[in-house]
Amino acid sequence: MNRAAGSHSSGSPLDRIRVVLSHPSHPGNIGAAARAMKTMGLSRLSLVNPKCFPDPQAVARAADADDILARAAVCATLDQALAGTVQAYALSARQRNLGPAAMPARAAAAEILASADQGEVALLFGNETAGLSNAEVQRCQRTVFIPANPQYSSLNLASAVQLVCYELRLATFAGRPPVVTRTVPFASPLAPHQDVERFYQHLERVMVSSGFLDPRRPRRLLPKLRRLFARADLEVDEINILRGLLDAVERQSCRLGEASDDPENSGLK
Repeated sequence: MNRAAGSHSSGSPLDRIRVVLSHPSHPGNIGAAARAMKTMGLSRLSLVNPKCFPDPQAVARAADADDILARAAVCATLDQALAGTVQAYALSARQRNLGPAAMPARAAAAEILASADQGEVALLFGNETAGLSNAEVQRCQRTVFIPANPQYSSLNLASAVQLVCYELRLATFAGRPPVVTRTVPFASPLAPHQDVERFYQHLERVMVSSGFLDPRRPRRLLPKLRRLFARADLEVDEINILRGLLDAVERQSCRLGEASDDPENSGLK
């Protein structure tokens, strides 16, 4: 049962959508979420550092969806749960100053399915008490909310999973015709999560070495850059271009540094 989240090939976009529960505290909610998923045709469940799992309460609340629990991927970190995905959607009722743009679940469903046509997609749900942290939301490219009563928008975790999965099922059978065109698309596949994170690490390293970013006073620069690139839906080719650009900047900086250290260039002959 303790398997990392991996690839799963199937002809249906729903089979490429994984529901990720981050730090769930009650095993009953895990089982109820599994049941909600199965009723809507989803089967991929990942758990990030669950407090109690496996657990008899999870099996009891899952009813006949215990097969989903048996296949659930238990991950130590969120990055592990998102590995291999081309798009991640954070489910959050809170409006945040930083982070991906928010969209209602019904509008998001068609986009989620379109992303699943290109690869693995994750729907990230937070802890029952605290929800998702800002850092967790910033790991995603979109924020999705359920338009509940603004005076009382608190939803049970399994209920939130049920509603989002329901919207996905409706969108799946709404008859979206394929785009018929002979034009070769100027695009490459969406970049996997781990490649995007390596780009952010590379970008931060270059910004620090160039003096653009003071690591002692980072302010909000990195979260703002994450938001910028999240809107771009970075593709594999685009990541390669950006990483190549950063490599060139690093090489040039090294050459300039070596030239400044050369006594022949210092006037001391």
